[in-house]
Amino acid sequence: MEDMFRKKASAVRRLVDAAELAHLQHVEDPDLQYDYFNAVLINEVDEEGKNVELGQEFILKSSEHFNNLPVNFSHSVVQVPTNTYNKDPDIVNGVYWSEALNKVFVENFEQDPSLKWQYFGSANGFFRQYPGVKWHPDEHGVIAFDCRNRKWYIQAATSPKDVVILVDVSGSMKGLRLTMARQTVASILDTLGDDDFFNIIAYNNEINYVEPCLNGTLVQADRTNKDHFREHLDKLFAKGTGLLGNALTEAFTLLKEFNQSGRGSFCSQAIMLVTDGATDTYDTIFEKYNWPDRKIRIFPYLIGRESAFADNLKWMACANKGYFSQLSTLADVQENVMRYLHVLSRPKVIDHEHDTIWTEAYMDSTTHEKQSPFLMTTVAMPVFSTKNETKNKGVLLGVVGTDIPLQELLKAIPKHKLGIHGYVFAVTNNGYILTHPDLRPLYQDGKRRKPSYSSVDLSEVEWEDKDNILRNAMVNRKTGTFSMEVKKTMDKGKRVLFMHNDYYYTEIKGTPFSLGVALPRGHGKYYFRGNVTVDAGLHDLEHPDVSLAHEWVYCDTSKRREHQHLSQIQALRLYMTGQQPHLKCDRQLIQEVLFDAVVTAPLESYWTRLALNKSENSDKGVEIAFVGTRTGLLRTNLFVVPEQLTNQEILTPKVDQEGVFNADHFPLWYQRAAEHVPGTFVYSVPFRRGMGNNSVVLASTAIQLLDDRRSPIVAAVGIQMKLEFFQRKFWTASRQCTALDGKCPINCDNESISCYLIDNNGFILVSEDYSQTGMFFGEVEAAVMNQLLLMGSFKRITLYDYQAICKIFVESSNSPRSLLDPYFAVFATIKWLVTELVIFVLEFNVYSWWHSELTAKAQDVVRGKTVQIPCETEYPAFVSERIIKETSGIVDCNGCDRSFVIQQIPSSNLFMVVVDDQCDCSSAPPVTMEPIEIMYNESLTCERFKFQKDRRRPDSCHPFHPEEDAMECGGSLGLIPKPQLTLLTVLLMLITR
Repeated sequence: MEDMFRKKASAVRRLVDAAELAHLQHVEDPDLQYDYFNAVLINEVDEEGKNVELGQEFILKSSEHFNNLPVNFSHSVVQVPTNTYNKDPDIVNGVYWSEALNKVFVENFEQDPSLKWQYFGSANGFFRQYPGVKWHPDEHGVIAFDCRNRKWYIQAATSPKDVVILVDVSGSMKGLRLTMARQTVASILDTLGDDDFFNIIAYNNEINYVEPCLNGTLVQADRTNKDHFREHLDKLFAKGTGLLGNALTEAFTLLKEFNQSGRGSFCSQAIMLVTDGATDTYDTIFEKYNWPDRKIRIFPYLIGRESAFADNLKWMACANKGYFSQLSTLADVQENVMRYLHVLSRPKVIDHEHDTIWTEAYMDSTTHEKQSPFLMTTVAMPVFSTKNETKNKGVLLGVVGTDIPLQELLKAIPKHKLGIHGYVFAVTNNGYILTHPDLRPLYQDGKRRKPSYSSVDLSEVEWEDKDNILRNAMVNRKTGTFSMEVKKTMDKGKRVLFMHNDYYYTEIKGTPFSLGVALPRGHGKYYFRGNVTVDAGLHDLEHPDVSLAHEWVYCDTSKRREHQHLSQIQALRLYMTGQQPHLKCDRQLIQEVLFDAVVTAPLESYWTRLALNKSENSDKGVEIAFVGTRTGLLRTNLFVVPEQLTNQEILTPKVDQEGVFNADHFPLWYQRAAEHVPGTFVYSVPFRRGMGNNSVVLASTAIQLLDDRRSPIVAAVGIQMKLEFFQRKFWTASRQCTALDGKCPINCDNESISCYLIDNNGFILVSEDYSQTGMFFGEVEAAVMNQLLLMGSFKRITLYDYQAICKIFVESSNSPRSLLDPYFAVFATIKWLVTELVIFVLEFNVYSWWHSELTAKAQDVVRGKTVQIPCETEYPAFVSERIIKETSGIVDCNGCDRSFVIQQIPSSNLFMVVVDDQCDCSSAPPVTMEPIEIMYNESLTCERFKFQKDRRRPDSCHPFHPEEDAMECGGSLGLIPKPQLTLLTVLLMLITR
């Protein structure tokens, strides 16, 4: 596995060397004319059928390796941000010299065909991507992507940082200025990542923390915290006088105390100042808190077109190794905000430290809607200018990187050795999950991404680790073992198993990640090996009804281009027959799967006889039979034509992901069968997505070689049958009378009783009311279920979901939000120009009038809307007590005694429940599985914000460099109110060099 990560990093390093050499040899030409393949314009034609400018013909062919997207393996393409002119001299020159990367892109892919996207993100904004692919604008005709705003770019370009954002909310900031200030802060937040810490302070006559409970501290810039602060930005209002001196004092004090406490990034520190002016240079404050070391950089953002106070703000930036920017319109915000990243990158560039960074997990944006999303990580490195004249300026050229699907990490782990319930997981240096079988990044039936899926902490899925022993050990990259009792949920969280897990963990060298393996006790300790001839095994393996786990690696076909089209069975044959000696295969796994193919082959003839024997399956109630083995082999047999299958999703990898062998789990029917005595059939009604539960019944049982505790479970066999067929069989059996005289006192035909068939988790398979199928028994018979819980026939298990989504009702939207979208920048600019003409005459009322109209329209759209937000929930699961085979009871329903009997069905996980219907028990307390949102009071919520779990800081840190040219600070200084400060500034720069 470490070798896999090392190879990806080596490919990126080759790109770095090629880029820096190409730039060194390039001479900038402001008049350079050069046509390139523009990712948006390629293959575009005008009304006359001619290619548009930069839209040359570009050959594209579909590639399965790239999610079936049409790509070009010979050339890369260049994407330019929507707000950047694609023929700008800086863009054209950069595109020209970076063309040299094409050769390295191709060579990298030839050396390692498992590589995904390779790219170069330029500091000027353009994005070169290989293989070439056409980009399509969204429904608004824009492309939101800007490579400089991606985490891989920011992490590679800069070091971790602690940031205090000061926002001027004095009276002069009313109207559009405040809207621009909010957008500026939001854009700054976008540039912060999980290794950064921040806080936001609003100032006028007073100092007010945007989140009052975080007074005097910084918080980690994870997605949840940043979203929380974004919501508070709309609560800022302009009034009073801006006392910037007090705000600067507070910011310096906060950064100093936070640093001394040993928390935070322990690297770069910065103050972002968002204001419409400064009447002083506040040199006394800088002299007291920041000079001569100047360890805290100042980045002023002047809001508005006026330049009366620009010189003061420029001086602050230059005197404190920062950068000054002036924002005249909303369109200016993003480009100007991101300039501070180039300043923070200077020390790293001057040091020429090509730090390798690895991002947290994120979703592949190139996946088609019908495909399952891919979780990825990116490995990236910065690219520097190596020209002598740019050395002390620390010119960052950009960042190169490549994507790594996390599925590759899972494929490197032999799932067959982990056993039925074993799994692999990995975490980042911040404790966030990189991959884990319980990570759920999507909701709404897989259609939408959860907003915080990339910052799910390990403690939120391994929540039984109450003291964070496992989590903290992995964050600190230790090697060791840990054991604990766990509750494993399955079947969309509706069922639960009790296990004792042994955890083994270690670091993945060369990365900030740690790898863990969970092995449940009772599984995987013993295994079985068989041996058959290659010819016999291949003969039975190549049967059309046999398949192998599509995400398991029997043979690694990704290493060579000529192998990528091979299926696992095809590759396995070539390897075992010696036709492809260069294939890398797991010989032990192959020998075991060949054995399983031979052993399970007789089932084909048995199933065929059953299909031909009409008396056995006359009404085609049983539709499909299947067997899966511990080596990932799946053998199936259809008793009906595929089009007649009631549930056509079963055993389909792209749809029925829980029902097939995956890289991180065995099939659900296999897992459940393994937890019962072999020979016991486990029945269930699938909880199908967006459909009723009244379709089919699945039944499966485990296969054990010997009746011995040391004998391993080697396979599971199952069937799918029509629900109607299964229910009919039950009613027929329940009506059979065994009394000697043939006169049964009671049966399920009696109108005074109700009969149910429920499983070991309390879900109804058969009821007289067909619509109750799949429902929880407690929702139908609350009184009886309560009594079963009191009697111990069932027990309630409390579970927690820290990745839940809750619905809330929103009456209206917050009015300023409609203006915060940068794609409305042009419209906002027009508003700005018109409003400025009358802003002083009407004391900002024109703006308020105009803005309120837009607000009303926005509120009309979303008024009364139900939205879904991340939340934490507590919910129950129910499990039957296996030792209780039969019991009866009486429920008191308001003075009326209601009797019931529950009896276990032999060799199954089912129970028959017979209930007397003569009493009305509708007033009984309900028993449901509905989750309850965990609510935190204000004090506890604040403590949760302040509490910082263990994390490991990145190994590399470049906060400043003595050779840095701090005069590159946003333009030349103008006339400064205090002339002596010019000399002071120069002296400071000389002292700190």
